[in-house]
Amino acid sequence: MDTYGLSRVVAEKGVLPQRARKLDPSLPCREAELLIDVESLNIDAASFKQIKDDVGGDPARIAGRIQDIVRERGKMQNPVTGSGGMLIGRVKELGAKHPANGVLKPGDRIATLVSLTLTPLVIEEVKAVHADIDRVDIRGHALLFASGIYAKLPEDMPDTLSLAALDVCGAPALVARHVRPGMTVAVLGAGKSGALCLAQARRSLESRGKLLALDISQKALDALSAIGLCDEALKVDATQGVDVMEAVSKATNGQLCDLVVNCASVGNTEMASLLSVKDGGTVIFFSMATSFTTAALGAEGVGKDVTMLVGNGYVPNHAALTLDLLRTEPSLRQLFESRYV
Repeated sequence: MDTYGLSRVVAEKGVLPQRARKLDPSLPCREAELLIDVESLNIDAASFKQIKDDVGGDPARIAGRIQDIVRERGKMQNPVTGSGGMLIGRVKELGAKHPANGVLKPGDRIATLVSLTLTPLVIEEVKAVHADIDRVDIRGHALLFASGIYAKLPEDMPDTLSLAALDVCGAPALVARHVRPGMTVAVLGAGKSGALCLAQARRSLESRGKLLALDISQKALDALSAIGLCDEALKVDATQGVDVMEAVSKATNGQLCDLVVNCASVGNTEMASLLSVKDGGTVIFFSMATSFTTAALGAEGVGKDVTMLVGNGYVPNHAALTLDLLRTEPSLRQLFESRYV
């Protein structure tokens, strides 16, 4: 059984779909695949920002660039950032050997929880571009391999809300694994992943410890502070590592942080994270704009003894944990609804 979709890789023997330059998204659906009628693509923040900035923010040109990428590569993988996003749609067909048989049926609405960088995709039409929430509505189809994870869309919240949360659900789930009461935690970036990480960190700290939110936008920080998602909000430019270190040092009385979670959607923020964590601490990089080379050499260059983790988009039960945060934190849900619905 072709569990990983190797047969969809075009002319690169032995390469997994995520690394492949091009995939074959043609029909029919094969025995270990699930065919999806796609409704929306949620492009990851770093990728969408790069495309939007490159084409001057024009919705038609954003749509055209995304279509060009998918037409050329058979998947949505930004050649500049290397990242993709995820999608929502309706199950159209299940291959005979796909493990979702008996769990899903045609007509069920799902969100894929694997990256668009490995998902064979065809766009027949871009219906709308929602530049403020990094989403495009389309008509097309996609194929999910047997190894691909997904979540049924919940019936108790709008699609746009669940999509925004599920897109980054690995982030708060990994925060739950690493945050303990008494820690000092900083979250860099006040977008959807940052807000969810702050909410989970606050829950995991159990009112013992300190929680910092860092962002360049005062408006975004004010929104987080207003609903109690942080103990202190620091307006900083995360590309200026020394300035960020000084702000964090002042907020922590020189102690710095036990854990820094980087959810920034721009590049060159690695040193801000590394300089803000104490020796022996941990940095989790969730940003798709992260450079491994910059992070590794940067830590070495400043003699920082720090554990660096690349945020994995998959953590067991990550979808359920994230949706539970929205269900049990009314102010967090209201914030998401005001931004993404």
